[in-house]
Amino acid sequence: MKYRGPLMFSLFIAVLMWLGWYHPLKNAEKEAVLIHTMMEGINRFHFSPKAVNDDFSQKAWNLYLKRLDGAKRWLTAEDVAQLQQWQAQLDDQVKEGRYDFFDRSIELYQAAIDKTQAWYRDILAQPFDFSKEETVELDGDKRQWAADDQDLREYWRKWLKYETLTRLHDKLEQQKKGEDEELAGKSFEELEAMAREEVRKMMDNWYIRLKKRKRPDHLSVYLNAITNVFDPHTSYYKPIDKQNFDISMSGKLEGIGARLQADGEYTKVVEVVVGGPAWKEGELEENDRILKVAQEGEEPVEVTGMTLDEVVQLIRGPKGTKVTLTVKKADGSIKDITIVRDVVIFEEGFAKSLLLGSPQGEVVGYIWLPRFYADFNDPSGRQCARDVAKEIDKLKAHQVAGIIIDLRNNGGGSLRDVVQMTGLFIEKGPIVQVKSRGRRPIILDDEDSRVQWDGPLIVMVNSFSASASEIMAAALQDYKRAVIVGSKSTFGKGTVQRFFDLDQALPGHNDIKPLGQIKITMQKFYRINGGATQLRGVTPDINLPDQYQYIEVGEKEQDFPLPWSQIDPVPYEQDVFVVRHLDKIKKAAVARMKQDSIFQKILEHARWVKDQQEHTGHPLNMAQWEAEESRTEAYLEAYNKLFDREVVPVVRNLEEDLPHINSDEGRRARNEEWVKNVKKDVYIAQTLQIMHDLIVYN
Repeated sequence: MKYRGPLMFSLFIAVLMWLGWYHPLKNAEKEAVLIHTMMEGINRFHFSPKAVNDDFSQKAWNLYLKRLDGAKRWLTAEDVAQLQQWQAQLDDQVKEGRYDFFDRSIELYQAAIDKTQAWYRDILAQPFDFSKEETVELDGDKRQWAADDQDLREYWRKWLKYETLTRLHDKLEQQKKGEDEELAGKSFEELEAMAREEVRKMMDNWYIRLKKRKRPDHLSVYLNAITNVFDPHTSYYKPIDKQNFDISMSGKLEGIGARLQADGEYTKVVEVVVGGPAWKEGELEENDRILKVAQEGEEPVEVTGMTLDEVVQLIRGPKGTKVTLTVKKADGSIKDITIVRDVVIFEEGFAKSLLLGSPQGEVVGYIWLPRFYADFNDPSGRQCARDVAKEIDKLKAHQVAGIIIDLRNNGGGSLRDVVQMTGLFIEKGPIVQVKSRGRRPIILDDEDSRVQWDGPLIVMVNSFSASASEIMAAALQDYKRAVIVGSKSTFGKGTVQRFFDLDQALPGHNDIKPLGQIKITMQKFYRINGGATQLRGVTPDINLPDQYQYIEVGEKEQDFPLPWSQIDPVPYEQDVFVVRHLDKIKKAAVARMKQDSIFQKILEHARWVKDQQEHTGHPLNMAQWEAEESRTEAYLEAYNKLFDREVVPVVRNLEEDLPHINSDEGRRARNEEWVKNVKKDVYIAQTLQIMHDLIVYN
């Protein structure tokens, strides 16, 4: 059923406000106000609002069930059958402000928590037989719903056996190495009992947290299953979630310096904040899933199934203390990463440059830009466009033959600054088109005729270059002003969001507040050639393959992303520096990579990563599991060694930067680490070769 819009909503609110004048609103009435206020905001402002009908209901139902029990660990087919009566009725539930479906789902969920708690305690009371040949499938998408409780309990037995097996293996390895005196002389049976006890404690702690979840926590999951049918970036934030969002943004640097988000039952790293403790430590990466969190000197806490707020609270802590994260990497490997908590150094998130030497002897400028930052509250504060202009001036003074701008892992930021920064490389002209619903696109132009750099230019991107990074890469590509090199595609986020405070939609009536906030997708970006960056991203002129070469990452992997679309192009031209003979430059790069043993290994590794992503079944026979684990560890150790050598012949700081760098011991150490990593970066090494060809052919 289609959502009826402002008139019905206004009447509904009027009635509730009248009722509230005489008595405090009951919880059900408050939740009705919340969902109506939320849906009215989306209906009014969203770039592409959807009819809230039976089709919408089916999508929201599926998405909610996936988030309620994506691992198919709690509900049986019998439980799901009880919920199916609402598959085509969630639109009516929304219209009427009712929560019958949600209430029943939580009743079933809570009952599942109770019965499975008894199961795991019973299962873990007996030793496991690790000589038996059987497997467990950990990917819920590949399993059917358990037919009944007996079927579900059997899955729990296998899952708990797997958890015990991993811990038993670790204890056997530690015993061999003599790393733990407590394990010395213990029999296999004793070690197995210790492993089971660890799993039981982990489960007990997890269930304590599960039972502490309150209705607002569950309600947030349900409401976001509804909002995310519009698109993955339109979301409801209960008050505490909005606070956490603000803290986790790169401008709010505390804890380990990572931005996290809920991913089903898991917590996923979506950004490692530049300059933060995790960034300095160097091992935590985007898309890592956090499995456990351990405080220094304490046992790890299993965080699977925890709310984002709970995970964040465990990870945060005073400066100087240590926290260990157990994470699952994109390739399926499990790794413990210890990070010393600290306050992020802001300057590490700012643009900076180096001088690089190509194998052919050219001096090339390299500018690293981690994000499109801007201080909107202080006109004299740091702005990335202004900072990059300064870095270009410094590089020009060193008579560089070309400039490389590195936007890898740059998730975007200030729209104003990306327009100004792109304008540093052309005379004047359009940079990007921004379109709201039902309105003509607004063309954002570079209005400054000055050209900061008129020579050869290369922009480096990867699969996690998003938003503003994609705007800049797309514009310079359309103008044929620069060669874009990197992953097979950028992220593909071509939308703009804005936060709305739901409390402001309801003047007065403080007894139902705070309601939280809603983040709504309101606009789309379009290239000056008319194509959207949404979903497709920017395809580099030259593909430098990485471990994601054969798997899909980015916006297209989200649920219900807005589609790619196209509008009319705008006239554009520039006569500063036009990339010519791109086909020859590309051909030379492809030929080099075919002869480059490291890039051939990268392609082999990308195939391996794809296989690992598909390989989610695990043996529960100890000999088979250990053989598989040994092969994985040996392979990754050999692969990682490929990147532990210098491949960029010359990397040096600009002389004028050295006094500032050397004025602080920590800053000097961070710079040394940065320079060392650049020297080992095979992608920068290949980009230098491309720069040489760009110079020669132009």
